[in-house]
Formats: sequence, structure tokens, C-alpha cells
Amino acid sequence: MTRTGLSDTIAAIATAPGSAGVGIVRVSGPEALWVADRVFRGRRRPSATRGGRFLFGQLTGEGGEVLDEGLCLVFRGPRSYTGEDVAELQTHGSPAVLGSVLARVLELGARLARPGEFTLRAYLAGRLDLTQAEAVLELVSAGTDTARRQATLGLSGALGERVEGIGAQVTRTLAALQAMLDYPEEGVPEEDRALPLAAAEAELSALVHTARAGQVATRGARLALIGRPNAGKSSLLNALLGYERSIVTPIPGTTRDYLEAQLSLAGVPVTLVDTAGIRETADEVEAAGVRQAVTLAGSADLVLALEDGTLPREPLPAELPLGARAIHVRTKADLSPVWDDPATLPVSAVTAQGLPELREAVHAALVGDAARGEAWLTTERQADAARRALAHVRAARDLPDDLASYELEEALRALAELTGRDASEDVVDAVFRNFCVGK
Repeated sequence: MTRTGLSDTIAAIATAPGSAGVGIVRVSGPEALWVADRVFRGRRRPSATRGGRFLFGQLTGEGGEVLDEGLCLVFRGPRSYTGEDVAELQTHGSPAVLGSVLARVLELGARLARPGEFTLRAYLAGRLDLTQAEAVLELVSAGTDTARRQATLGLSGALGERVEGIGAQVTRTLAALQAMLDYPEEGVPEEDRALPLAAAEAELSALVHTARAGQVATRGARLALIGRPNAGKSSLLNALLGYERSIVTPIPGTTRDYLEAQLSLAGVPVTLVDTAGIRETADEVEAAGVRQAVTLAGSADLVLALEDGTLPREPLPAELPLGARAIHVRTKADLSPVWDDPATLPVSAVTAQGLPELREAVHAALVGDAARGEAWLTTERQADAARRALAHVRAARDLPDDLASYELEEALRALAELTGRDASEDVVDAVFRNFCVGK
């Protein structure tokens, strides 16, 4: 996103496309209230109104044509979302009305905002740090309560505060090392040197540990159901969904292509993938489905490896890429088993036996023991910066004081990049490129 034109007055429709009860045209910049004066007609002019006040009146076009009745909400910079003067013109949510109001605002000299430009201005004005800006996008797209909670925590500044606290510990250690270099005869107390660094390392390690959970909570996870023919994959998918999405028959090899379905498991957005049964076959179409199932198992965030408990056990092929990413399930638990294994989870798609335990196992595998009530790393950008900071802090433990100081300086740079205090223009542009117009 180009940084030119950031002193312009900008405008955009700030509500979702389509018809709705209410729609908003947002105007921000030095001429925002001047523009609002000319498009809004009420008992008081927006430019003569204190910030945080609503005005009721009419939205008008060129020549005074009434476009709609509505409200004008006035914000005065710097106490606004963007840090600038802002007018929000609230009308009925008709696309025709909103389009007419926006067209009139643009005629009066505002330009159409670029994607994410309102939030970019908030970031550049110091109203938000970069983690809060990312949380805005996550809150807009949150599909589950877990994602909403994390986005709300991020928007509150909790992640930035957590990172700043780590940075304070690193800074304390760096100051102690530099003091030792300048005044070696004085010495530095242990509580000013080693203890803060140990605390910073422990807190950074815990923060990095939240990255997988945070990214799963926001972008969701792919969960592949893998097993031999008639192991109960399609039945389990239907049972987890609560409706019949996949065809279930006693005929082996019914599923030849994969099938996807979305749901929320214990607050985590999940895409279930039902795959072809794993077996040797001369049927070219079914064989292609088997190869595809193996590929899906390798790319999934988590695999449910299903085995039929009513038949003699025939383990899945060793070449299947399962490893630690698999939950092993013994299906058809409502029938008498011919084998048992405490490492498998007994589940019945018919009686729902074991389904609550399976949901909890999936949640634990995807989110783990990431601290509840604390802000998580929710983007790969954040996770990368935190990992680099942790690596520099760990490197500083075993180095001479001068080299340790360099490592701690690099750790502070990585932390500053995480919050956006020292992020490059390319990094900032990459964040805001994903925003919609109007936000």
C-alpha cells in the first residue's frame, strides 16, 4: 500500500455489502467535517458539533435533493479511530442510498479510501500498534467464539502489553551488561543481569508456544479422516456434523474422492475431510482416491486415524504420514469389539459414545495447553518475530558480555517489529493489504 495521500480526506462505505437496516459512510481527514456540512442537513452543522455527538437530519445530494434521513456521528481528532476528524453518515442500509451518499461525498473532494486505510491511519497516529491492527481484521472475520475472544484480547492491547513486558526484562539485562562493560570494577547484581534474562526467556517461550493455537483459532484447521474401507469415516463425519453430509453404505470403496465439511469443534473452526479408504486396489479411480487420501493426510493439521473395532486389527500402512499429528480412533464402539487398545479412543457414530471425548481430544491437539485468558500470537508474522527474539535471548546466555549485548539488541528489534514500533514499510503494507475497503 502506497503511503502517498495520507493527508487526504478519505471516504468509504464501512458496512458489509448488501441490504441491511443500517449502513455507514465513513469520512476521515482534515476536510471531513467540511464535507459533512455539505452533505448533511440538520439543526446543527457537524463542524459546529463537539466530538462524540449524534445529529439527526437529512443526507442530501447536489442541489439539495434528499437522499435519505439518517444520523451524523462526529469525532474530533485526535480522539477518533483514525486520530483525525471523522464523520460517520448513518443511513438506511440500501446499496442505492449508500452509493448515492458516497458519490456525493466524493464529489465534494474526498477520495475513495484504499483497503485498510482507516486502520492504517490509526496505526500511524499511534492509536493502535500493529498487533491491534491485525486484531481488527481478525475480529471482522472471526467465525468462532475462540477467534472472537482472541481478537478482542488483541484489540485491547493485551498482546502488545505482554510483548512490552518481555522487552522491559530484556532491556534491564542489556543495561546491566553495558554497565558492566563500562564499569567492570563495580560488578552487577544477579537480580539485574541473569534473573531478568531468565524471566524474559521463559515468557517468550510461553508466548511462542501460543502461536499454533492462535493461528488455528483464527484461520481454522484441516482435519483428515483416514482409515481402511468401511472403517466408519463417513459415519463419523456425519455424526460430528449432526446431519448426513456423506453417503454411508456397507459397500467398501464408496468414497473415491474426498469430501469437505465445516464445523466448530470446541470453539475451533475445523474443516473435516472425508477420504477414500486406504487399500490396494486394481480400480484406477479408487487408486487415485487412495493416493489423494495419503496426500491429504500429509497436509492436514490433524488426522483422525480410524480402525474398525469389530474386525481383526489390520494397522494402517506404515508409509502413511501420521506421527504425532494423529488421534487414533476405534470405531463402532456400540458393537462387541474383537480387539482393544488403550491408545485408541472408542467412538460410536450410532450412539454418540465417545464423541464428546473425541471433540475434547481434537481441541487439545489443535490448541494444546496455551494459556487461557492470555493473548496469543495469531499470525505467522507475529510468530516469526517472537521466535527470532527468543533465539537471540537464548544465544545471549552463553556469550561474552559484548556479544551478549549485541544479541539482546537484536532481540529488542524483533520485539519492536512484532508490535510495529520498528516494523519496515514492507511489513506494515503486508498487514494492511488484507483489509477490506472501509476498515
